[in-house]
Amino acid sequence: MEKFEGYIFTALCSTNFLISCLLFSRVTREQREPYMDEIFHVPQAQKYCHGKFNEWDPMITTLPGLYLVSVGVIKPVVWLADLTGQVVCSTAMLRFVNLLFNCGNLYVLYLLVCKLHLREKTRSTSRRVLSALSLSTFPVLYFFNFLYYTDAGSTFFTLFTYLMTLHGCHKASAFLGVCSVLFRQTNIIWVAFCAGTLVAAQMDEAWRVERSKKRDEKSPAPQVPLSLGGAKKATLFALEFLASPGHAKAVLLVAWPYAVVGAGFLAFAVLNDGIVVGDRTSHEACLNFPQLFYFLSFALFFSLPVSLCYHRALRFLQALKKQPFFFLCVTCACLLLVWKFTFVHKYLLADNRHFPFYVWNRLFQRHELVRFLLVPAYVFAGWNFLDALKPHSLFWSLAFLVCLVAATVPQKLLEFRYFIVPYLMYRLHMPLPSSPRLVAEFLLYAAVNAATLYLFISKTFRWPDSTAPQRFMW
Repeated sequence: MEKFEGYIFTALCSTNFLISCLLFSRVTREQREPYMDEIFHVPQAQKYCHGKFNEWDPMITTLPGLYLVSVGVIKPVVWLADLTGQVVCSTAMLRFVNLLFNCGNLYVLYLLVCKLHLREKTRSTSRRVLSALSLSTFPVLYFFNFLYYTDAGSTFFTLFTYLMTLHGCHKASAFLGVCSVLFRQTNIIWVAFCAGTLVAAQMDEAWRVERSKKRDEKSPAPQVPLSLGGAKKATLFALEFLASPGHAKAVLLVAWPYAVVGAGFLAFAVLNDGIVVGDRTSHEACLNFPQLFYFLSFALFFSLPVSLCYHRALRFLQALKKQPFFFLCVTCACLLLVWKFTFVHKYLLADNRHFPFYVWNRLFQRHELVRFLLVPAYVFAGWNFLDALKPHSLFWSLAFLVCLVAATVPQKLLEFRYFIVPYLMYRLHMPLPSSPRLVAEFLLYAAVNAATLYLFISKTFRWPDSTAPQRFMW
C-alpha cells in the first residue's frame, strides 16, 4: 500500500467506524432487548461467557463460532477494564463484536480489490478505496452489523479464506475456512470454491497447452460459452481433465488442505445426520431452483450502477437476434423450473417483519401468473450476470456458478442474508468500475441503508398477541 493511499484508507476506516458507532448507539437505544434471532444467540453467548460450554439451545441451527469469538474478544476487555455486573456480555457488548467485524470486512475487501485488480494498480487510488467502502456498506450486510447475528463474522472469515487462497497460503486459508464453517455450515461451499479456483487454474493451463499444439502458444483460456455447442465442448474437456491421474495428482498436491477440511465436514455431516444442528424442521433442503432466479434479480438491482449501461443492453439485444433458439430454450427451461420447483417456506408467508414477506406478498401473490411473467427478467439478469464475468476463464466461471447454485438452490426460505457472500464474490470479480459509477453505487447503498435503518428504528408496529414493538428488517 502506498504511503498516501495508506493515509486515505486509515482515515476512511476511522470515519466508517465513527459513523457506524453513532448508528450502533441509536439502534441499541431503541432496541435494548434481544430482537428476532437474537433471542437465541444472545442467551447462548451469555452461557459461554459464564463458562457453560456444555449447554446448548436446540433452536439454534448454526455452529458456535460466533459465541466462541465473542467470548474471546470480550473476556480480555472485561479483564483489562475490570468490568463487572450486567455490562459483561450484555446484548450491547455482544452486538459491538459485529462492529469490529465490520472494520475487518472493510479491510479484507480492500485487500481483495487490490489483489483481484492488479492491472489497475497504476490507476487512481480512489477507485480501489471507493470500491472497498461501497462493498463494506452493502445494505444487507451492513444492517446486521448492529445486531447480534452471524452474518458479519461469517462474511469476514469467508472473504479472509479467499484472500489467503489468492495469496497462495492454502494452509492458512483452510484454517480460516474452518472458522467460517463454525459461523455458518453452508460456508463449506465457499471453501470448496477456493479449492475450485486452483482446479480451474490447472485446467486453464492444460487448455493452453492443448491449444498451443494446434494453433499457437498464445491461445487464451476459453471464455464463458453462451451456446449449447460451447458448453458441450467445455464439459467434455473438463471430464477428460478430471479423469487424468496426472492432472488429479497435480491438483491434489496444491489443494490437499481444502480436501482435509472437506473430509472433516463430511464426517461431521454423517455423524450429525445432516449439516443443521438444533432445529431441523425449519431448515429442510429442497431443490428450489427459482432461488437462483431471485438471486440473479437481487444481484442485478444492487449492481445496477456498476454493471448496466447502454452498450451492455445493446449487446443483449444483439445476442437475442443472433441466438434466438438458445434463448428460447433457456426461457422454456426457466418456465419449467418455476412451474415445478417453486417452494414457499412457512416463515415467508407468516413473518411480516422481514422485507421478503412484502416482496412475496405484494409481487408474487398478486396473481399466479406473475412468477411466470418474471421469467424474461430472470433471463436478462442471468445474461447480465454472465456477461460481467466474461473477463474470467470458463473453468473459473464454472467453479463459481456451481458454488452459486449449491449456495442458493437448496434453500427453501427466501432470505436475503443468504445472498451476501455470493453477491460480494460476484461484485469483487467484476471489472473495476469507474469512479462516477462507484460513487453512484455507494449512494445507492447509502440510500437503502438509510431507509432500512429508519424503518427499523422509527416505524414500529405491534402484533395483537404481543405487547413488544415489532420492527422491519432484512
